[in-house]
Amino acid sequence: MNIKELAEQYKDYIIEKRRFYHACPEVSNQEIETKKHIIKDLEEMGIEVYPCKNCNGVVGLIKGGKAGKTVALRSDTDGLKVEEKTDLPFASKNGNMHACGHDAHISMLLGAGKILSSIKDELCGNVKLIFQPAEEVVQGARDMIEEGVMEDVDAIYGVHVWGTFDAGLVDFSSGNRMAGAYCFTITIEGVATHGSSPHMGVDAIVASASVIQNLQTYVSRENDPLNPLVLTIGTINGGSRFNIIANKVVMEGAIRTFSNDVDKILKDLERIVINTANSFNAQAKVEITFYTLPVINNNEDLNNIARNAVKKLYGEESLASLPTIMGSEDFSFFMKEAPGIYGFVGIKNEEKGIIYTNHHEKFTVDEDVLHKGSAIASQFALDFLNS
Repeated sequence: MNIKELAEQYKDYIIEKRRFYHACPEVSNQEIETKKHIIKDLEEMGIEVYPCKNCNGVVGLIKGGKAGKTVALRSDTDGLKVEEKTDLPFASKNGNMHACGHDAHISMLLGAGKILSSIKDELCGNVKLIFQPAEEVVQGARDMIEEGVMEDVDAIYGVHVWGTFDAGLVDFSSGNRMAGAYCFTITIEGVATHGSSPHMGVDAIVASASVIQNLQTYVSRENDPLNPLVLTIGTINGGSRFNIIANKVVMEGAIRTFSNDVDKILKDLERIVINTANSFNAQAKVEITFYTLPVINNNEDLNNIARNAVKKLYGEESLASLPTIMGSEDFSFFMKEAPGIYGFVGIKNEEKGIIYTNHHEKFTVDEDVLHKGSAIASQFALDFLNS
């Protein structure tokens, strides 16, 4: 039986698992029950299980019939703090939601585990099934790497279901796929005084307003327009009373870019913030709170294996190109440890009313494509190991 037929055979199982995990989402770093259930599902397949000790990650190991390389297939597992409004019979009732589709990722990887276990004697090497927690807070990948899950991995594969991408289409485009994100906190320190005597103080709010304007000018005037760059100030908090000049403002924001010279961008950010604040006699500091690297498909061998896997199973017409996304993914940290490929699986279906974007409270997926995601991951693993 070939991979396509096996995927059809396990289609109901994959949908059942998607609905189970959809109904009980847990947010980042709290995926305790999710971890327990994944372990149980893998053990029922006869797959060796290696739970992470310092996070809620799980690794399943499928040993091939012949010696060879090791390929990793990855799913993220955390949900979001979103109140679900889908009215699905298996909708979450716990105040959290798999609004980004990680329930679909879990079920597709479990499906790939089923398929690859069925053909393990044909594999020239091993397959690691990586179930990663805390993707939404850009922590889980690094936690699992610190536990050594990538030490013997020769290549890693990941995909994301995407709400604006038509069901039945798959994208493994070369080049820039998802941007690196560098999140920061800016603190502006002024001097408080009564609002009737502003000359006696240093207004941190006015200084902050100029900092925000000058940062936007950096994007439009100092950045090469051929290099995508987004700079966002998302929060601003300061002041204590309507008639007091504010002595402190704290802002949070993020930079998203594909640039290889991030150090320069971050130094420029600090330069603009500090110099602008100084022009108002205020003091300023910039702290990078967390970051993730860009996802770039630049390994042509893996790109070709992934695209050919789609063609073998579902024809060249299933391949499409999704525009570059300025959102971010901590899968990028795995790609720093081993060559990787990252793709997108379309789950939008207007006829079924499946039209909402990822992170929307009505987001859901066309379940009829999930077994195809399992099949493509399995075909990629087989072809990589046996190439």
